[in-house]
Amino acid sequence: MPQLTPGALKGLRVVEMGQLIAGPFAAKTLGDFGADVIKIEPPGAGDPLRNWRMIQDGTSVWWQVQSRNKRSIALDLRSAEGQDIARQLIAQADVLIENFRPGTLEGWGMDYETLFKTNPGLVMLRISGYGQTGPYRDLPGFGAIGEAMGGLRHLTGEPDRIPVRCGISIGDTLAALHGTIGVLMALYHRKVNGGQGQVIDVALNEAVLNVMESLVPEYSAFGAVREPAGSALPGIAPSNAYRCADGVVLIAGNGDSIFKRLMALMGRDDLGNDPELANNAGRVTRVQELDAAIEAWTQTRSVSDVLAALGDASVPAGRVYTAKDIVEDPHYRARDMILKQQTRDGHEIEVPGIVPKLMGTPGTVRSSAPKLGDDTDAVLAELGMSADRIAQLRNNKVVA
Repeated sequence: MPQLTPGALKGLRVVEMGQLIAGPFAAKTLGDFGADVIKIEPPGAGDPLRNWRMIQDGTSVWWQVQSRNKRSIALDLRSAEGQDIARQLIAQADVLIENFRPGTLEGWGMDYETLFKTNPGLVMLRISGYGQTGPYRDLPGFGAIGEAMGGLRHLTGEPDRIPVRCGISIGDTLAALHGTIGVLMALYHRKVNGGQGQVIDVALNEAVLNVMESLVPEYSAFGAVREPAGSALPGIAPSNAYRCADGVVLIAGNGDSIFKRLMALMGRDDLGNDPELANNAGRVTRVQELDAAIEAWTQTRSVSDVLAALGDASVPAGRVYTAKDIVEDPHYRARDMILKQQTRDGHEIEVPGIVPKLMGTPGTVRSSAPKLGDDTDAVLAELGMSADRIAQLRNNKVVA
């Protein structure tokens, strides 16, 4: 869709001091919708994400997604001059995002109280393993640990086997999304309540716990500890992965009317019209019988045939997509969820599109991911520094 108006966040200035996933993902989300994101990176190697996973011409292709719509300044935050430059940038910013271990910014003289004095409207997003307070605040935290402590890792996998990770750093991304929501709420509050900023404190484990559905109230009410259930959806039936002749299909037949349509399609009206199975509570007690009946029907058919039949019967179902399936899927293409993006080395790669889709002010990819320090001179010039002063800072290895 062509851009109808400037981005929803055009004019918003964001300083990103994080690295790897959580903080940078939050800044990337804001940048996709028009915010001017200035990413501070250490001279030399820069953000470690530049070298994570698969590398093309010395740079991770993951970097091309995570750092689009950002400007990079290489700045030594361990030097007094570097810290002073950072404070100048923050003084002009609407939002500061950081995901260092708690106390790091305080050690650099950048605690919120100090920053507030020169920028009372500053919204500061702080993402850490366990939050800025509490007995675990000083422990190192990564997404995987947050997933474990938040309860997700225990539920991921097959019963009686070692828990597995879900395949991506979902704990970091959940923290980033919660942080982004917090930033937008704080900006709204600033707008309608006198222009004062505030701190948003996001912990990785808490962001995971927040999406754990009925986990805690079930334990509180019944002493029930939810356990891993493989591909099934515990307490909801039938909803599972079922083997076909040439693969696997996921079927969610757990709505009352959906269940009846599914059983009619399978030629199992005996089950569809059974009064004991008319609601979810009854179906849960006979879930193994229902799963066996469904798989007896699917395993003699191809995935494509099963999906076509289920689609005609309005039963929710889908195949398990690989990356190849995603990029070749016409629906993803039709909704601009696979975009072509130029790297600064001249390569064209395909990347995920922008979510959510705002109809009036849609997000756009305005610039490709920067090389380390690509924008150092331009950002410093915006602070009023002369070319000679910038050269001096570069000679002193404060910037690069």
